[in-house]
Amino acid sequence: MSKASFVPFSKKQLTALTWWCPSSPFASYDAILCDGAVRSGKTLCMSISFIAWAFYRFSDTSFAMCGKTVTSLRRNLLSPLLPILSELGFTCQEKVSRNCVVISRGSVTNTFYLFGGRDESSASLIQGITLGGVLLDEVALMPRSFVEQALARCSLDGSKFWFNCNPENPSHWFHREWVLKAKEKNCLYLHFVMEDNPSLTPKIIERYKSLYSGAFYERFVQGKWVAAEGLVYPFFSQANIASPQNPCSEFYISCDYGTVNPASFGLWGKSGKSWYRIDEYYFDSRKEKYQKTDEEYYAELEKLAGERKIHAVIIDPSAASFIECVRRHGRFKAIPAVNDVADGIRLVSVALKNSEIFISSCCRDSIREFGIYRWDDSLSKDAPKKENDHAMDDIRYFVSTVLAPACDDGFFAVAIDRVS
Repeated sequence: MSKASFVPFSKKQLTALTWWCPSSPFASYDAILCDGAVRSGKTLCMSISFIAWAFYRFSDTSFAMCGKTVTSLRRNLLSPLLPILSELGFTCQEKVSRNCVVISRGSVTNTFYLFGGRDESSASLIQGITLGGVLLDEVALMPRSFVEQALARCSLDGSKFWFNCNPENPSHWFHREWVLKAKEKNCLYLHFVMEDNPSLTPKIIERYKSLYSGAFYERFVQGKWVAAEGLVYPFFSQANIASPQNPCSEFYISCDYGTVNPASFGLWGKSGKSWYRIDEYYFDSRKEKYQKTDEEYYAELEKLAGERKIHAVIIDPSAASFIECVRRHGRFKAIPAVNDVADGIRLVSVALKNSEIFISSCCRDSIREFGIYRWDDSLSKDAPKKENDHAMDDIRYFVSTVLAPACDDGFFAVAIDRVS
């Protein structure tokens, strides 16, 4: 961040930056929790504050910085943070093999370890270490066992907890145990909206608002903890149905494999800056009253591909036998799909709203499912009903596996493992 591009912090950001200072009315709090809208500036000011507090309070001490994965933590937190720390006079040495950053200023040196809290098994990664404090970036994406193990590691006198997240389902354990109980846990709670980030222009704010609808709009734009209900893609319309006007330069096939349940394959072609689902194969064994073998499905895959050069076939990761079948034939590169349902639905929503993907009119089963694919409101977490979801799943596999890693334009980057 150069001096020429510096934008003064907002009042709420300044509170997050200084809450631990002795002169602050919040200095006696044990924790800070910042939630709210995407791109509201909560992560950057919190991470700067975390480092400054660590150097004010401790020396030769270990701290933890946690994200859903270490990769996402480096991308979303360290990449913007380390250049700023360097400008502020800190010396930062990242030790990639040890997943830590050694930071020094003057005679004080502290070590910040990086941890990923992807699933329940992650809790074992952070066991045994003694910490002066922990920062949990996008804490709502982490399992409770990992978060509570990280907090238990903070046994040094004066240690504090630092949380940030975007809202999820109101039944989420973190909402129940921390957001609603912030006062009794002696935790400073700050709720952010986009307008709390002075670096966002009104035009950019409006662009972000245009990307979301339904529960995603209420969460990511308005910063509310609300339940998802109704149609998963309520905005899907004729504007999302189109065929490429020019020849496609690259092709993929995405597969949701099914034996008892329907199987859905989608052929994707890139034309210009957008991807088009130009054809599909859909087979419902219940409706047809017979099942197909892996070899029969492979024959349909060959037929769908035609003479095109397919860059890769993205397959439901649970379909191990079909993945092996495709690999055995040797024509296609088979890749197990990224299969995070909630993140995948977010990615597809953004891709549709941002005109990154289109569905050709010949893909009748996809269009049919878009119109009836609904959230399951009987559950306490966000999950779609397990019906009318087979084309929806293979579309999600394509977007999550192919588009998301390739797009880093500020929209997909906020939705892969985080949305802030």
